[in-house]
Amino acid sequence: MAEAFLPDDARRAAEVIRRADIVIGIPSYNNGRTIGHVVRAAYAGLAKYFPQLTGVVINSDGGSTDNTQEAVLSARVEDMHLMLFPTPIPTSHRLSFPYHGVPGKGSAFRLIFQMAKRLDAKACAVVDSDLRSITPEWIDLLIRPILFAGHDFVTPYYQRHKYDGTITNSIVYPLTRMLYGVGVRQPIGGEFGVSARLISRYLEREDWETDVARFGIDIWMTTIAIAEGFRVCQSFLGAKLHDAKDPGSDLAAMLHQVVGSVFMLMQEYSPIWQSRTGSTPAELFGFRFDVGLDPVQVNVQRMVDAFKRGCHELGEIWALALEKDTLAAVRRLGGCTPESAELFHLDDELWARVVLDFACAYKRHPLLRGMILRSLTPLYLGRVASFVGETETLVAAEVEEKIEQLCLVFENLKPHLTAQWNEDSDQVRGSQPPQDVEQPELHEENLEV
Repeated sequence: MAEAFLPDDARRAAEVIRRADIVIGIPSYNNGRTIGHVVRAAYAGLAKYFPQLTGVVINSDGGSTDNTQEAVLSARVEDMHLMLFPTPIPTSHRLSFPYHGVPGKGSAFRLIFQMAKRLDAKACAVVDSDLRSITPEWIDLLIRPILFAGHDFVTPYYQRHKYDGTITNSIVYPLTRMLYGVGVRQPIGGEFGVSARLISRYLEREDWETDVARFGIDIWMTTIAIAEGFRVCQSFLGAKLHDAKDPGSDLAAMLHQVVGSVFMLMQEYSPIWQSRTGSTPAELFGFRFDVGLDPVQVNVQRMVDAFKRGCHELGEIWALALEKDTLAAVRRLGGCTPESAELFHLDDELWARVVLDFACAYKRHPLLRGMILRSLTPLYLGRVASFVGETETLVAAEVEEKIEQLCLVFENLKPHLTAQWNEDSDQVRGSQPPQDVEQPELHEENLEV
């Protein structure tokens, strides 16, 4: 069953190669301009840091129509003498296959993990295909804690612009830390190291055809590793610089899939997270340093306008999702939005209560989950607008401190979540399920998520 979606050409390649110590996986879709650099960095990292081991670089492609696969197969490491390799560079295989299954990053990961298992790899790392800041050292930092320190899962720790990664900063990091008691700063970072035994656990799962197959894969991997007691650590990778995207076009889908995966796993691991209190940071490898970062432009007014439209158009579904006091506070905020968007303020406690209420609503109303998740988007945009206004004059360290304060607010509200979660699941707040709730336009430009 685990190999049901492994393409025939991938099976044949595995039969020829037979085994490898390390597999580096690179999911892609139309990344021909950047993927060659990523492949060269992976190839050089294997050669420089693990010359005594055999390695395979596998591109799992989503049907690219540009030169992505050709760029993978033709990539070479130039000027090898300048890389200061201690020994002649060994031969590493470079493979590129189209994956099968639900279109998305998770399906690409599935092929990579299946190949790693077939090749009996001791460790696997996955990296994004549009990275501009990847270096050979990233391969060492993602693989070495697994091979030589006994860890099963390595997450990235980046220096990021204060407005980059707002889904992580406002929802996924504080919620995951509160639930499972482990502080993993970038639980949906995109780059990971995974042990052989954790790969086997992932492939045993039967939820590969859900939103896990799309944007939900990163938090799915992280949550399983933490909740099931695998050894988890972080590695400092410096800056993550990657291709600029139009997040407005994918914002609602990404939020829906990532947060939906978090809420889904909350139900599965409910006995585990309810038994854990407080949090401790995961062990951090690598040398931390400050780096220059690409600027991120944010249109605050558009986000505030989306929040205001949500207040007018989503009242029925919010009445199902939110506690009465939380809903009243949100409505007051929507009714007294200041003329200056920069003065808009959705405070930490109200935001944390919104997220926790939505998690419980997702559990209570299984038939309305899609609508509930979509209706969170304007609230999320309002929170980001508030955060931008609060941190406009702050430096990176001060912004990080504010994010840590938000995490503590979430942790302090855990008893409230537990009590609400354990209420009678048949209880439904407010009116009957709305039939036709119109969603506001959510194509917010210039918001990096």
